[in-house]
Amino acid sequence: MNIQDVLLVLTTYPNASDIDAVKWATSFSELVNCRIAAFVADVKIEIPGNLLGNSLMNVSALVGAEMNKSKENARSMLATFGEEADKRGVVHELIHERCLVGAVPDLMADYARLRDLTIIPMPADDRANPAYAETVVFQSGRPVLIVPKELPRTEAKLDAIAVAWDFSRTAVRAVADAIPLLERAKTVRIICVVNEKSFNSSRASFELATHLARHGINVIVDEVDSEGRAIGDVLTQFVSANKVDLLVMGAYGHSRFREFILGGATRSIMSRPPVPTLLSH
Repeated sequence: MNIQDVLLVLTTYPNASDIDAVKWATSFSELVNCRIAAFVADVKIEIPGNLLGNSLMNVSALVGAEMNKSKENARSMLATFGEEADKRGVVHELIHERCLVGAVPDLMADYARLRDLTIIPMPADDRANPAYAETVVFQSGRPVLIVPKELPRTEAKLDAIAVAWDFSRTAVRAVADAIPLLERAKTVRIICVVNEKSFNSSRASFELATHLARHGINVIVDEVDSEGRAIGDVLTQFVSANKVDLLVMGAYGHSRFREFILGGATRSIMSRPPVPTLLSH
């Protein structure tokens, strides 16, 4: 299945998404020749009654300023997105919502469920908006492409793609979701981190190579010894050493009372992706 319908979700509070990520997303849509919609939400912040009664604090004015900042960020980002999409001749749509700040992640996931792929720029501050990407990845049922803050370029490239492979259900799902992108790449590398998990990596990796060859995708299989390193660090170093443009991997995690508990590699890559990374759960 080709990627025809992409969603770009942008944050307005506490910080606005980076403009370079907006440019990257529109260039990605131009590259794969698909439609893209940009989602933003003005946030509403509820004030507890006991704070309103405190005459020593101008809480209402402070909250109003924060909501105005969110509204202005939304307006600015939609304007930039529209300009970039028009410049590239990309078919696009603007989605402008207003909701309570705590409802934003679930609303993002709602929109993502009816798209082929969702692009999420990661915030500059590792502590900011952690629930946004996690909620969309684990609740939408669709693949998510997270874009790092430190982009080497604002033009999307898909020349070299790496697939993190451990024969897990989530890795299988990620490969299936990524096939339209893998078919475009000049180089596809399967990276299996050995001495890190107990599975037959030789059998799994080469059978994946055979499967992808049936889709016309020729791959290079790389087995990398973890040497005691965290798997997230191994993937990051591999991506850098091989000049990878896009990383594909399964997202491991589960939710307990809506509090996500992530696998180590998933947490590492989601918090600081080395390159644009497609995650599937």
